[in-house]
Amino acid sequence: TGGLLNAIAHTANTFRLNFCGQNIIDHFFCDAPPLVKMSCTDTRVYEKVLLGVVGFTVLSCLLVILISYFNILLAILRIRSASGRRKAFSTCASHLVSVMLFYGSLLFMYSRPSSSYSLEKDKMAALFYTVVNPLLNPLIYSVRNKDVKEAFKKATQTIRPQA
Repeated sequence: TGGLLNAIAHTANTFRLNFCGQNIIDHFFCDAPPLVKMSCTDTRVYEKVLLGVVGFTVLSCLLVILISYFNILLAILRIRSASGRRKAFSTCASHLVSVMLFYGSLLFMYSRPSSSYSLEKDKMAALFYTVVNPLLNPLIYSVRNKDVKEAFKKATQTIRPQA
């Protein structure tokens, strides 16, 4: 429901924008902030709607995730064995890192005021949450795998000259 409302708000507000001059988007994909920057009409209302809708969507999702992780943390702390707690923390930590990287870059991209808008920063943030984060996910999730750790140790030992 949140995603649908988010898309409807963006689409409806984008249709209200007027564009003049060169209509070439200097971005990796057609996204709301570059369109707002390209528009030759007053975009203050759209920027407020963008901030409100995206802020609500991202922060509510993040809040639900953090609440669930708080409950997971409480459950982990009830585990009696230290190795069981360590394994559970390891699993949760890798997921939490991935979630924070994704939502952090989204918040950075969509919650800045237009006065501090920079196309280069915007492109970098978009690249981060659409390409870098998905590429890092397998690495983040496999770091706790024993075979991956041993392969990494082997690879780094062959790179380093033996003393």
